[in-house]
Amino acid sequence: MKQDAIRMTPSAICPVMLQLLVAHCAFAAGAVIGHRPNILVIMSDEHNASVLGCYGNRIVRTPNLDRLAAGGVVFGAAYTNSPLCVPCRLSFTSGKYISRVGAWNNNCWLPSADYPSIARIMNAAGYESFLCGKMHYDRTRRYGFTEIGGNMNNAFKSGKGNRRRPDDLVSRGLSDRFRDFRAGDDSNVLDHDRRVTAGAVEFLTRRQATDKPFFLLVGYLAPHFPLIVPEPYWNRYKGKVPAPEIPAGLLDSLPLNYKHLRAGFDVLNVPPDTVRKGRELYYGLTEWVDNEIGKTLEALTNSGLADHTIVIYTADHGENMGEHGLWWKNAVYDSAARVPLMISWPKRWPGGQRRDSVCSLVDVVRTIADLGCAKVPADWNGSSLCGVLDDPKAAWKDLAISEYYAHHIASGYVMCRKGPFKYVYHTPPDQKHPAERELYDLRSDPGEWHNLAADPAQKDRLEPMHAALVKELGEHPDKAELRCRADGAKGYDRAESPTTRRQRARAAQ
Repeated sequence: MKQDAIRMTPSAICPVMLQLLVAHCAFAAGAVIGHRPNILVIMSDEHNASVLGCYGNRIVRTPNLDRLAAGGVVFGAAYTNSPLCVPCRLSFTSGKYISRVGAWNNNCWLPSADYPSIARIMNAAGYESFLCGKMHYDRTRRYGFTEIGGNMNNAFKSGKGNRRRPDDLVSRGLSDRFRDFRAGDDSNVLDHDRRVTAGAVEFLTRRQATDKPFFLLVGYLAPHFPLIVPEPYWNRYKGKVPAPEIPAGLLDSLPLNYKHLRAGFDVLNVPPDTVRKGRELYYGLTEWVDNEIGKTLEALTNSGLADHTIVIYTADHGENMGEHGLWWKNAVYDSAARVPLMISWPKRWPGGQRRDSVCSLVDVVRTIADLGCAKVPADWNGSSLCGVLDDPKAAWKDLAISEYYAHHIASGYVMCRKGPFKYVYHTPPDQKHPAERELYDLRSDPGEWHNLAADPAQKDRLEPMHAALVKELGEHPDKAELRCRADGAKGYDRAESPTTRRQRARAAQ
């Protein structure tokens, strides 16, 4: 860890250049030289953007995030770059799409321990980068962050991955995860997030205005399953959350990969009472984490640093909550791929604003770098949102890409959202199963129930969107899928974890 903390990115900025950059950036950020804004990023896990008061939900109670939104700018069409924890967070860390850094699944890390990261470029620009909470990193890597609040990133990444046989749609029964739909005062998620709040509050309480500007990433796990929440939070939503609407014939018409997600995650034929209970508990857990986030925001206010701190709230991905017959994440329907995004700094941007420009988390990373006057590697993806934040009429690419190459599927797939249309390309699993496509007009079909890809009238829209997807990624998804399979079969050349070693020993007895 110590070695990782002192390594410099290859693009480190010399002191003279740094002074010039700070001077240039002072005007851009509306700050006085030497007083660049602190940047606080709060990232939850599995937060469906539609379950927020500031996004129009009239049932859920999220007063703290709603207050943050009221003082800032809310983005209505922000997307994850992968609807899965580790790939999304590695994309966020690296500023690149997951297929460009080999972040295929939850068993992955970035190509090297000293990879140029958002933390490292912020450090090079004069910031101190801190991590409090989960970013799902390997136990040996922090990518330039100094970890506070305790070690909450202790995974062992093997690099392994596989595919389901295309015609094997057999389910083992109902997932054990549904057994953890209950009231309770403790769980791995609740306990983790209480520690995150404690670490963040302690940091903000002790931070001085005379210290270097900080870039602090606070990583909460809620409202990620298990859906366990204290009884009072559940009681508030009993009988109030509507069931998912699934039109007749929808489940049979799903693309093959989504049928695999349903079978592989064992979410076929979930009893209606379980669906109702899970959705109620999810609302309760969302309110619970809003309360924890409120404690962190209160500590920022009490610290006296709030006027000089930009606050960004987002999530790594959403939660399907039974929509389209799916649970958890993994799909690129809006329930899993769209994320909440609000950026607040009243000193520069008046509150109560909304932007419906299509963007993604790599754009948020570029925005953080822009606000911190950090030098961005030339090969990063994304574009800074600062122009759109300053002027709602500013020109913007209106584009988002999201990729999924992980588990419980027959082949990888990629989403391109451009304007009101969403295009999805599913790579062919083998020679017997061709590629599949989806196209949705979210203006007339926000539920994404009517796939227009086979409509001849949409050909002139379908092909340009496919071309835009390939151009943005720099590679056809079919080639990325082949690389993913090769990488997953090979894995990483590293010693086995103690857990794996014990498992092998038991299996040999």
